[in-house]
Amino acid sequence: MSSSDGEHEGERRGPTVRDRRRIDPETFHVREPQDATPAPAGDPGVTTSDTTSTPAGQDPSSGEEKDTRVSELETALAERTADLQRLQAEYVNYKRRVDRDRDVSRKTAVESVLKDLLPVLDDIRSAGEHGELTGAFKAVGDEVVRVTAKHGLESFGEKGDTFDPHIHEALLHSLSGEVSGPTCVEILQPGYRVGERVLRPARVAVAEPDPDAHSNGAQETSTEQVTDPEPVDGQPAEGNPGEQA
Repeated sequence: MSSSDGEHEGERRGPTVRDRRRIDPETFHVREPQDATPAPAGDPGVTTSDTTSTPAGQDPSSGEEKDTRVSELETALAERTADLQRLQAEYVNYKRRVDRDRDVSRKTAVESVLKDLLPVLDDIRSAGEHGELTGAFKAVGDEVVRVTAKHGLESFGEKGDTFDPHIHEALLHSLSGEVSGPTCVEILQPGYRVGERVLRPARVAVAEPDPDAHSNGAQETSTEQVTDPEPVDGQPAEGNPGEQA
């Protein structure tokens, strides 16, 4: 045997180290179990138990890497969860805003149509007051009133109501001793509203208390109390006993 053959044989008989870790440190996947490979022939000092220095699954560096990876995944999960919660809250607020705007648009459209129908309702009311609302015209008028009431339109304004500038429009003004404050004595055109929104104020004639009527009434009352009674049958009126003497 030559010297070169001996050197190659010595290199071949050196210790062989095999990675028996169950978790791949690069891919973090579980490895499939492998059968132990016997040591090379002619090397009695190397056994199967000597091929690995640490039992499978207990490598310190592998455990640290696994813990780091788990911590990173937990952090990423928390971030994604916070993003989803924020997106959900934004969507809920957006949906509420859209629903509110849609409801406002619908109410505005209904009020616009009802406001255009107010002159028609005035004509129907005027025809009814003059006895001209008969036959088919009466059926049409009743249907128009019913449909407008279905959409929330209601009239207001009655004779004797206290004048309110927020819902009444004064077209005529007068003084009267029969009222104690500004009062609607005549309804020229009824007002209309939908809920709390006034589409048209009631057009009325307003009467206020007459201060002269109250003063004249008080003066007449005092005059009646002071006037002396007239003599009867030529006899002097009853008065002071000293004057009779």
